[in-house]
Amino acid sequence: MAEEEHNEADQPSFLSCTAEVARLLDLGSLADVPEARRARHLAHAARKPLLERACLPEELFAPLMAAAVYDPDPSFCRWFVEPAVYAFGRRRVMIALLGYLQTGTDAEQAGAKRAWYCAHVPLHADRSPAYAPGGSRNPALDEYRDVADEWRDKPSSLKPSSDGPLRDGSPPSTARASSTT
Repeated sequence: MAEEEHNEADQPSFLSCTAEVARLLDLGSLADVPEARRARHLAHAARKPLLERACLPEELFAPLMAAAVYDPDPSFCRWFVEPAVYAFGRRRVMIALLGYLQTGTDAEQAGAKRAWYCAHVPLHADRSPAYAPGGSRNPALDEYRDVADEWRDKPSSLKPSSDGPLRDGSPPSTARASSTT
């Protein structure tokens, strides 16, 4: 394994990711649930509160993306992707997933590919209070064609790049600009 690649043993588990989402939502730990099922129980407990909120705190974005990427079940990673798309926009979610594809471990890349499919979830004004009254939404939040083009252009065996999108969904130029000011 190359030096710059991530050590998969150092990566968070799905349980630690869902526990962080639950902590940020103040849902409790479900300590009485056996550890083997605790992650899925935490994910289930978080699903409804995530979709019911008109906006989500910024600190929830990275844990939602991590939980989606680390969710071993492709049927359920949508539970984290969908509320992130509604609250933060499809574009930002896809940029974060592209960051996992470009700089992640093999497991993270596989998880990002599963979550990418879910990021195409159709948005409905009646499904989330994230829409303004009358069902309007800033279209820039969901413009993703250039990100999808970049996703398609990347080979599956990628090396980490310091110029790729960041996992918080911000373009690298924004991060560099803010760190130099």
